[in-house]
This record gives sequence, structure tokens and C-alpha cells, in this order.
Amino acid sequence: MIRTTGCMMILLALASMCASADITKENEAMTKKALLPLALEPLPLGSIHPEGWLEQQLRIQANGLSGHLDEFWADIKDSGWIGGKAEGWERVPYWLDGVVPLAYGLNDEGLKQKAIRYIDYALSHQQDDGWLGPNQSTSASGAYKPRDPWPVFVMLKVFTQYEEATHDPRVIPAMQKFFKVLEKQMDERPLFEWNKFRWQDLALCIYWLYDRTQEPWLLDLAAKAHAQGYDWIKHLQDLPYKERVPKWEFESHVVNNAMAVKTPGIWYRQSHAEADHETALKGIQQLDQYHGQFTGIFTGDECFAGRMPSQGTELCAVVEYLFSLEMLLAALGEPAFADRLERIAYNALPAPFSPDMWAHQYVQQANQAVCKVSEEHVYATNGKDANLFGLEPNYGCCTANMHQGWPKFAAHLWMKTPDGGLAAVAYAPCSVKTNLDGATVTLSVKTDYPFDDTIVCTVTTDKAGAFPMRLHVPAWTKDASLQVNQETVQPLKAGTFHTVQRIWEGSTALTLRFPMSVHVERRFNAAAAVERGPLVYSLKIGEEWKYLRGEKPHADWEVHPATPWNYALAIHEASPAESFTFEQSPVGVNPFSPEGAPVRLKAKARQLPEWTLERNAAAPPPQSPVKSEQPLEDITLIPYGAAKLRITEFPVLGGL
Repeated sequence: MIRTTGCMMILLALASMCASADITKENEAMTKKALLPLALEPLPLGSIHPEGWLEQQLRIQANGLSGHLDEFWADIKDSGWIGGKAEGWERVPYWLDGVVPLAYGLNDEGLKQKAIRYIDYALSHQQDDGWLGPNQSTSASGAYKPRDPWPVFVMLKVFTQYEEATHDPRVIPAMQKFFKVLEKQMDERPLFEWNKFRWQDLALCIYWLYDRTQEPWLLDLAAKAHAQGYDWIKHLQDLPYKERVPKWEFESHVVNNAMAVKTPGIWYRQSHAEADHETALKGIQQLDQYHGQFTGIFTGDECFAGRMPSQGTELCAVVEYLFSLEMLLAALGEPAFADRLERIAYNALPAPFSPDMWAHQYVQQANQAVCKVSEEHVYATNGKDANLFGLEPNYGCCTANMHQGWPKFAAHLWMKTPDGGLAAVAYAPCSVKTNLDGATVTLSVKTDYPFDDTIVCTVTTDKAGAFPMRLHVPAWTKDASLQVNQETVQPLKAGTFHTVQRIWEGSTALTLRFPMSVHVERRFNAAAAVERGPLVYSLKIGEEWKYLRGEKPHADWEVHPATPWNYALAIHEASPAESFTFEQSPVGVNPFSPEGAPVRLKAKARQLPEWTLERNAAAPPPQSPVKSEQPLEDITLIPYGAAKLRITEFPVLGGL
């Protein structure tokens, strides 16, 4: 009996050890498979409210096309997403992807109700098997593509934002049900066309749901999407397109690539591969090297177009690039992404909109001497009206997708840190409300940045709390400083997140100063481009807006130059910054308009008569240095985003 009992005990012990080993292996497998935590966590939609000039910019947007498309544009008003007869593919999801953060960022009840009407219909009309949206949807070519999941990827992004703002209990079950039917379809019909090249947006939504439910099958679905999708990480490690692309294709499409920029950061959470982390920065560097523009974007009209400053960039690519940077900041937390986010948001984002935001361009140009219908044009894959300002020039995808730029930028100005604090990733006037270390924290950001160099952040808590504040210090600034209340001014290191760790009680003022100086960069054909702080400066050209067609205010317009544009800059080679005089006035109602620009640079230049239009665009800048017998003139440069006609890359006069 004693021997038998001893044997039983040994067997039980061995069984227990085996069970423990199995549990350990299972836990190790789960740990290996689990997502890495976010480096920075975006705050729920509605936590950040724009103020000052940023609120005014969003109000202009809400009063323009964004807030009214559903009233007259058939693809929204009569969309298949609400049982109508018009387009039932990507346009309503695109529109909602901008209107939802616009409505909740402004706390605009009218806009909220407009958005909720579409969201309610989508949730209440989910197919019996779980599919979301119409059973059939049209592709960009007009052909029918049954059960194309691409537009649903966008609608899922809408749902995630809406759920964070409202906590609607229908959203998570609807997403779970859709992912189940999508999983089954992907076994039968792998990802194809647009959804194959935009799988990272699907993975982003899968991870959002996984972070809330911890269901392992979701990560299997993300892995399947990665396996079936285009290999963007390999693509970004060694960009296969190093020159202008003469014909349309998915791989070199500018919007696909702007969306793809976030892929290494998104997939890194699941792959845990350091190479993916490194690819995020490397991909951006390669896009800059071969197709980069001075505003931080890359050309694509509609496919990669090289570095010549009269090639265009599609507006969809601008807003998608911004979103990619916001997601890279969340996934990886690198300050370089914050620098790029501000550069694009403050230059390339406002540039292709009319000041009242009732019209937009399909493509913008760094050197944009005229905007008109052009049968002969510089674009490789766009049409004759690609740079008009209008309702849907060239193609209507940007009419649907352009709305997300400003609202999502505003919603991602501040993020939570893993150690329970807050991080400023970009600066604009706003207020933030959240909970940290058991305290209700209100943050007020008073500033005219990027037009001014001073930012005052006031942190107010309802009770004492200890948490860090991480403050982005732009890489371009020198002698940056921070003063906490009336304490000693601290120097800050450029290109970092500076941490302030203290016990916060009552109100604490953080005064940041980022000195701005003029910098000149040589670019295409040694042309000069000028920046000061986060703003790029362009020649202010007189604008003659000519009505072309359509019903006002959502009409199409040509814009012709009313003053000369073909100038060569006079720059002192030894000290280029001394060639410019800075002027400043108060920030008004619309700082991103030619008349409302609150900052200006004055410079000297001579006209260059031989520099003319070529294929209805500014010809490539003549190789610098250049000579001109024309008289020396005073010219004015204003922020790129305010100039609807502009020269950004100037030939440089020799002999100075």
C-alpha cells in the first residue's frame, strides 16, 4: 500500500509537472504571439478639442464641402450604403472617416446626426452572415466586384472612432461578426486588387478589436491578411520605383504607398521583428530620396513622378500619409514621425483647398504657376483637369477622402504614454481632458504655432497626481527652451521627447519656445527652397479665379496668375538666411489664405524670361546659378499652404 501510494504520488507529480510544462509552453506561445503594446496610445475621439486658429480651420471645413456633401453629391446622398442607387463602394466610408472626427472634435450636434444616420444604417442592415454594407460594390473602373472587403476596411475605421466617442454597444459585435465571415471568404477567395494592397488598414482594425477582446483568432486573421497582402515591408526596404512611373499600377500608386507607410509599424506589433521597426524610417527616407517634395510629401499623379517640382501629388495621398504618421507615432513613438506630421499638416494639407474649403484640387504642385484645363499636361497618369479647384476634378475619390486630414490631426495632437502620462506629438491650440494617476487632468494649449514660436501648456488637476509629460522638441529648432511656472528656464535637445516628471497639483504652466530661423535647401537643378520653422515659404502670386462650371459654391474654378511668377532668387551664398526679412501680423480668421497669411518673408529677385510654361506647368527650374538682365525686385513669400498659386523651388542668381 505504501509503495503503491508512493508510485501514485510520483505519477501525479509527473503529471502535474507535464501539465505545468504544457501551460508554460502555451503561455510562451501566447506571449510570443501577443501584440506588442503601443508606444503611444491615441486618446479616445472627443478627448481633444481644437481651439484658436485650428478650431476656426475645422469650422471652415464643416461649413464647406465636408459638412454639406450629403445634401447634394449623389455618391453620398443616394449611396448604396443607405440603400440608395448611387455608388456603394468606398465613398461613404471615406466621407465618414473624416466627418466623424470632425463632428466629435468640434462637438457639433448637427454633424454628429449626419454621420450617425449612415452609421446606424450600416449597423442595423448588417447581412445575416455578418457582411457589412451592400452585397455588391463597384470598383474604381466601374466593374462590379462582389463582396469586395476594401470599403469595409474604411468603415471599420469609422466604427472604431465612433465607438470610442460614444461607447455604442453595437460596434464590437458587428466587427466580430464581420471578421468571421471575412475569415471564411479569405480561405475561399484571397485578398485581391485594392484590398490586397490596403491590408494594413484591415490589420489596424483587427488589432483595435483584439486590444479590447483578447481573442486569439483575431491575430490569426491578421496573419492571414499579412500573408495574402502585398509585401509592403519588402517594398519599403528597397523601393523598386526610383524614377517617374509612366503608367498606372497598384504598386506605384501614390495613395497605396501613402497608406503603406504605416505598414511596418502596424505589423511590428505582431511580428516583434526589429527589421520592421527599422523599415518604417527607411521607407520614408527612400520616398524622399526618389520622389520627395520640400513639403514632406512625395509625388504621385497618380503614380510616382520623381522630384521635379511641377509634378503633382494627389490630395488622397496627403491625408493618408498624415494618418500613417499618426499610426506610426502610436506604434513606435519616434520623434522623427512627429516632425514629418507637422511638416505635411502645416504645408501640404491646406495647400490644395480653396480658402473657404468649398473646392479642392486632385493634385497640388510645389511649383504651381497656373491651374487650368490642360489637354497637354505634365502628369503621366492624370487627366486634363487634375489641378483645377472644384467639386471632383479628375476623379471623385478625393472628394470623398479629403475630410480626414485636419480632424484626425487635431485628434492626435496628444497621446498617452505607457507609464501613465501624456505626450505632445504636435502643437496647435487645443484643450485636452483625460484621467491620469487617479486625477482628472485638463490641458490647455495656447499658441499661434506654427506661425509663432511660443507655446504655453497649462496642466490643471483636480487632485495631486504624479505622471510624466513628454514634450516633442522639433528637430529643426535651435536653442529650444522650457520654463515650468516661474522656475529656471531649461534648455531642450532638438529631435527628442523631453520628459517633465513631477507631482502635478492645481495649475502648472509649461512655456515652450522653439526659435525659428530661415533655412535654404538646394533641390532640383540646385534650385533653392526656403523654410522657417515647420513652414515652407512660396512666392505669393496674384490669383485670378475664373468660374468654369458647376453650381456655386461647389463649382469648378481655374486659377490664373495675375502677377509674374518666373523669378530667380538673389541669395548670399555665404549666409543665405540674411537674404530674407521676416514680417509678422496677428493670426486672423483664415491663416491659410493668400490674404490672411500672418507671416511673410521679403526677398530680392529678378525675373527670368526664359523660364516659361511647359505642358501647361512651370518648366523645370533652370540649372542654378542663372543670369538675368532684368531689374532687381522685392518679392514676398508666404506659407506654402496659403499660396494657391506658388513657386517653391527657385532658380538662384549667380555672382552673389
